[in-house]
Amino acid sequence: MYRKNLVKTLTLLLFVIAFSANAQHEEAHVEETKLSTQDTEKLERKEYIKHHLLDSYSFNLFSYEKDNGETAHVGFPLPIILIDGGLQVFSSSKFHHGETVAENNGNFYKLDHNKIYKTDAAGTIEYDEHHHATNEKPLDFSFTKGAFMILLTCILMFWLFTSLAKSYVKNGGISKGFGRLFEPIVLYIRDDIAIPNIGEKKYKKYMPYLLTIFFFIWFLNMFGLTPFGVNVTGNIAVTVALALLTFLITNFTGTKDYWKHIFDPLGDTLPWFGKIPLYIILIPIELLGIVIKPFSLLIRLYANMQAGHIVLGSLIGLMFFFKSWLGSPMSFGLAFAISLIEVLVALLQAYIFTMLSALYFGFASEEHEHHEESPAH
Repeated sequence: MYRKNLVKTLTLLLFVIAFSANAQHEEAHVEETKLSTQDTEKLERKEYIKHHLLDSYSFNLFSYEKDNGETAHVGFPLPIILIDGGLQVFSSSKFHHGETVAENNGNFYKLDHNKIYKTDAAGTIEYDEHHHATNEKPLDFSFTKGAFMILLTCILMFWLFTSLAKSYVKNGGISKGFGRLFEPIVLYIRDDIAIPNIGEKKYKKYMPYLLTIFFFIWFLNMFGLTPFGVNVTGNIAVTVALALLTFLITNFTGTKDYWKHIFDPLGDTLPWFGKIPLYIILIPIELLGIVIKPFSLLIRLYANMQAGHIVLGSLIGLMFFFKSWLGSPMSFGLAFAISLIEVLVALLQAYIFTMLSALYFGFASEEHEHHEESPAH
């Protein structure tokens, strides 16, 4: 009797263990599938944020899914301009948002990772071991979404400040109209940025550039916070071009004293043979500083605006990650708060770029009065 009960107990125990192991295997399989789904959604969010940060060949306002499952894009195409055995000009609509091969004058082109490659009629893209496309790339001078927003910003600035200047002429130095809103900012840049850093004698020749660069960066930063999703100042090519302008103006308008400070920073404090060992170190540092100053401008503007868009995109993506009545509203509220901070950052970055540019211009245009030192008694 005892032996029978023992057999029954062991059989029941083995059955329970087998059932538990099977249940754990099933749970692990489900969890593995769940993790795989989460990883897929995480990858999709990352790709969407990257796509938002990149420039594009069409101006896409928004997209939605039709009843048949197709994705409809609302926007307008931009011109594609390529140099490939001659001038190749066609509309970006031929790409159908990267889904099809574009044909023009017997040549075939395809978008891959937001770059145009030459291909065949089937759209074949060859990759190397690092998954980099090896197809030939034509010279690309296309009019992208970023270029469109730069042109739009330039037109807006020209209209605003032309109307402001005309109102000064018509009303005896008193501004009227919409441009009047920007008059205090113009006066602030003149009285609190240009004159203190450059000086009253030479600030006027730098004012057009300082005003242009301030409003240009500010307007582009504000456009980047709109639903249009235009991250122009988050493009390092744009910030390099802006910093290069500051670099060229600084060095081409530099006075004799500016260059003397770079190549002879110690002046007449030591005889020439005593300065040679020091200048082996000092002059390369001074020359390096000429490059570091504009580099700090471009990397600061680029990094701040790029990071702001990444943070906002990540917070918005958390709403789809939580999928709950508590987590999603909290993510939306945090994204809204960060958006308000980004409005301040957009203005602050324009101010910092303008302030530092004026500071560099002040260093370059500074002139020292040279007096003959009286002999020591």
